[in-house]
Amino acid sequence: MLLTHEIGSLAKPSWRVKPFRNLPIDENDILEAKKWAKVLNINEYEGLINLLSNKVEFSEDDKNKIIYYSSLYAIRLLEKAGLDLVYDGEQHRVEMYEYPIKNIDGFEFRDHVVSFDYKYYRKAAVIDKPKLKNYYHLQEAKSILSIANKNVKIPLTGPYTLVDWSFDEFYFKNVSIGQNVSAIKDSRLNFLTDISSIVKENIKSLIDLGVKYIQIDEPAATTKKNEIDLFITTIKKTIYPLKEQYNSNLFFSIHICFSDYSLLFPYLYELEGIIDEFHFEYANRDSIELGKSNRKGFEILKHFKDSKFIAGLGVIDVHTDFIEPKELIKERILYALDFVGDPYRLYIAPDCGLRTRTWDISFRKLVNMVEAVNEIKSKYF
Repeated sequence: MLLTHEIGSLAKPSWRVKPFRNLPIDENDILEAKKWAKVLNINEYEGLINLLSNKVEFSEDDKNKIIYYSSLYAIRLLEKAGLDLVYDGEQHRVEMYEYPIKNIDGFEFRDHVVSFDYKYYRKAAVIDKPKLKNYYHLQEAKSILSIANKNVKIPLTGPYTLVDWSFDEFYFKNVSIGQNVSAIKDSRLNFLTDISSIVKENIKSLIDLGVKYIQIDEPAATTKKNEIDLFITTIKKTIYPLKEQYNSNLFFSIHICFSDYSLLFPYLYELEGIIDEFHFEYANRDSIELGKSNRKGFEILKHFKDSKFIAGLGVIDVHTDFIEPKELIKERILYALDFVGDPYRLYIAPDCGLRTRTWDISFRKLVNMVEAVNEIKSKYF
């Protein structure tokens, strides 16, 4: 009931970033590591301090240990905030696109492009048939499972987004100017099918490891409104065979942020029984005023009322330092409950990943979110 979770990313601490950019660690970095060790009750932090102190150059072994510590800190932050499902905020990853693409043959990186909030990612071109080099989330998941005291959810970038965010210099090369739309769409589907197979194999490796909660990130899902059907088909190709094969209590969530969600309907209903939760962004579209009889941005919830999906409710705006007060979060949740009806079909999280916010801001936002949920449970259920 009203399960709480995060959406994927947290900012990386300066002491996590600098060694990988060949920048010197300074006293402020060490003080920050000590501060958060105290806040999060991490007793085994001396190894990190010794590793960071008086270091200018870091070996690969040093860097792996630093990643372990940043993962430990991030997991403990989410656990201390009180979340039901936790992750490590992508401490093992560069970011959500470059990290998987680096582990797939057939791609060649071009240059950086802007994403949002002055963040960038390296865009690649597919130049040959993609092939999986290694299971790119497996070691990460092993480490996280060994650290976490709560249930773990592992996010993966979905096949449609990996395809849409890439240049196509392979599948389209045989499509000439003036060919009909079906030829173009067939080429696109071939690209999507090959990438969905790779994503599926990575998910399978996580399931075999014991991961039960898996999130598919698809921010590009509605980028091209004439390809919504391709997005749906690709998700079916990726997830349905796993549901059939394992027939167990696996939980699949799809996160789509900052999109025109109305374009997804009625196509989304084809995924009933395949996808458990759809998590959308709501807080960014909502007023921060209290006592609103109509909370704008929540109308899309009407599409979930008669479906089998769990509605993932974004109640925290990840693009502002405004700390949502508990009363505002409670109003948003109760307003959403009027649409959905069943508290077991409403999960609570931020709109998106919190990587553009500081840990101080992120922690305070998450604490208020969890406390708001607990107060609703105590009063109404």
